[in-house]
Amino acid sequence: MKTKRIATSWLLLCALVLAIGAIGSSAQVMVSSPAGFSADRLARIDRVFQQFVDDGRLGGAVALIMRDGKVAYEHAFGWRDKEAGRKMTADTVFRIASQTKALTSVTILSLYEEGKLALSDPAGRYIPAFSKTTVAVAGDEGVKIVPARRAITIRDLLTHTAGISYGTNASVAAEYEAKGLGPAAGYGWYTADKDEPICTTMERLATLPFVAQPGEAWVYGYNTDILGCIAERASGVPLDELIRARITGPLGMKDTQFFLPAAQRDRLAAVYSSGPDGHIVRAPDGARGQGHYVDGPHRSFAGGAGLLSTARDYGRFLEMIRNGGTLDGVRVLSPRSVELMSTNQVGTLHSTTGLGFGLGFEVTERYGANGMDSVGAFGWGGAYGSTYRVDPKTNMILVMMIQLLPNTTGIAERFNALAYQALNDGGMK
Repeated sequence: MKTKRIATSWLLLCALVLAIGAIGSSAQVMVSSPAGFSADRLARIDRVFQQFVDDGRLGGAVALIMRDGKVAYEHAFGWRDKEAGRKMTADTVFRIASQTKALTSVTILSLYEEGKLALSDPAGRYIPAFSKTTVAVAGDEGVKIVPARRAITIRDLLTHTAGISYGTNASVAAEYEAKGLGPAAGYGWYTADKDEPICTTMERLATLPFVAQPGEAWVYGYNTDILGCIAERASGVPLDELIRARITGPLGMKDTQFFLPAAQRDRLAAVYSSGPDGHIVRAPDGARGQGHYVDGPHRSFAGGAGLLSTARDYGRFLEMIRNGGTLDGVRVLSPRSVELMSTNQVGTLHSTTGLGFGLGFEVTERYGANGMDSVGAFGWGGAYGSTYRVDPKTNMILVMMIQLLPNTTGIAERFNALAYQALNDGGMK
C-alpha cells in the first residue's frame, strides 16, 4: 500500500508540474506587449536601425521609448566608437547640443516661479550690453545697421523671436567671426572651447547686429545662451550649479553635465559625419567634430548647446515634464508653467504648416505636421542628430541619441513613425 501511495503521489506531482507548466506557457502567450505596444512591431525599430548601421550610414544609436513613466523600448545599436572597437551601450554619453535648451528654459521658468525675474523683463536688466541693440537690414544699397525698435525681453528669447541668429548669415557673418562667434564658433553655436564664462561671450554678442527686429520673426540662434547668462545673473549662481541644484541633482540625472571627467572619456560617443555618398566618416577633432567636452577649458556653460547626457537621463527629465513638472516626489515646475512652455506662443512665426513654438519647445498643432505626433506633442533636437518628443495624449516619450554632424540620414523621422506604428491602441487611452 505504501508503494502504491508513493506512486500515486508521484503521479499527482507530475500532473501538477505539467499543469503549472501549461499555465506558465499559456500566461507567456497571453501577456500583452509592454505598455500597449506590439512586440512584433517594436522589432521593426531594431531592423531599421541595424540596417542603417550595417549600411554604414550610422555609427551607432540609442533609441528609447517610455510610456506611462515606464520604459517600453530601449536598445543600443552599432558603435560608440567604431575605430576603437567600442560598442554602443545604453549608458553611452552623447553631446546633446540644442537639447540643452530645454533644461535652461526650465531653469528660467523655475526662477520666474520664484519671482526672481519676469518674462516681460528686458534682457538689458541682467546684461546691460543688451539695453540698446542693433539690427542688420539688407537693402539695394547693401546692409544697413539700424537701432532695434524695442528692447529684447526674456519672452522673446524663450520663443526665439528676439531676431538673434547664430551669426552665420551673409549680412553679419564677417562681424561675428571677428568677435569669435558665428563662423568662428564651429557651425555658430559652439562655445565649449572658449576660455571665458558664458556671460562674457554674451556681452560681446550684444555689441553685434542681429538679423530681425524683436518680436517680428522666428530666428534660431543664441537666444538660450543669453538666457543661461540671465539665469546666472538673476540667481547669483553659475549655470552648471543652477541646473544641477534645480534639475539634474533632484532628478538623479547623474550623467547630465556640461563637461565629462577625463576618467569617463571612453563613455563619450564618437562623432561621425554623413559623407557625400551618405556613408559615415569620422568627424575631425575640434569645434566641427569631436569638440572639447573632455579636455577643454571647462569654463563656458552654454545654456543653448553645451550639455552632455544619456538617453535614460534625458528620458527622466522629459518624464518630469510630461508628468506636470514633478517626478518621484520632486517638483521642479508647476503644472501651469509646463503648460505655458508647451503651448504655442508665436502664432505662425515659427511655421505655417501646423507647428508652433512655446517657451522652449516646438509644439504640434495639427496632426500630420510632424510625423504621427498627436496634437499637443512637443519637443526638439540637437545638432549632433539627437531628437526627442513628449506626447501627452499617448503618455509617450521618444528619445533618439546619435552623433552625426552633419546628418543626412532621415533617421529621426523614421524613428517617430516606427514608435507610433507599434502602438496597439493607437494612443487613444
